[in-house]
Amino acid sequence: MLTTLMDSLVLVIETACLEKTGAFQGYKVHPERYLSMFLAPQNNLFIPRSLAESEPKYKQLIPYVILRCRDSLFSYVRGKQSNESRLVAMRSIGVGGHIEPADQSLFSSDREMYLEAARREVHEEVKIDTPYVEHLVALINDDATEVGRVHLGIMHIWDLAEPRVTKREGLITQAGFVPITRLKSRLDELETWSQIALQVLEDHRVPGWEKNIASLLRVAPGCPTQSAE
Repeated sequence: MLTTLMDSLVLVIETACLEKTGAFQGYKVHPERYLSMFLAPQNNLFIPRSLAESEPKYKQLIPYVILRCRDSLFSYVRGKQSNESRLVAMRSIGVGGHIEPADQSLFSSDREMYLEAARREVHEEVKIDTPYVEHLVALINDDATEVGRVHLGIMHIWDLAEPRVTKREGLITQAGFVPITRLKSRLDELETWSQIALQVLEDHRVPGWEKNIASLLRVAPGCPTQSAE
């Protein structure tokens, strides 16, 4: 099973592409300029995950979706059977995963392909029983850690009308909504990307939940979600 996982193909860019567009450490809000470059067919490719995990020449593009309900975030601990052993037992506020070749064949535009791949990853890991609004808000890059050197996070915020989220995958443990203030007081328990994501949420350029909650509460459960991309 492990061999099959590591031989699967995942979407990457060359690290040189990030450097050409504008290298950074931490986060970068308003990621549209970066994404238009990264999602152009000539700038990305699918390679075996075993190579991508060990070769800093490449950055795996990872949707990192924050599920927010007012001033609380969906949070969980990565279990012992997590696909990313370097993050086992760390608490996370990001849901998502790798983009696969199957995602590419379904849609006509690169952006549409990416957004649907992000949604697929989220819905594989959790069940959401409430309307929500989507925002694509930032990139996360952390070259200070081994796992960070071979991944690039694309951070989304999904603002939920109600905290109605349940886990699907057994790899997720201790899941539930946690006040942001409590998460900030326990930073040492969080994986690095989650620590950076909390900084993004405090950035005045990133939309707060207050902007969306009124319209969300007017949407009946089961109605199509809204996108603010």
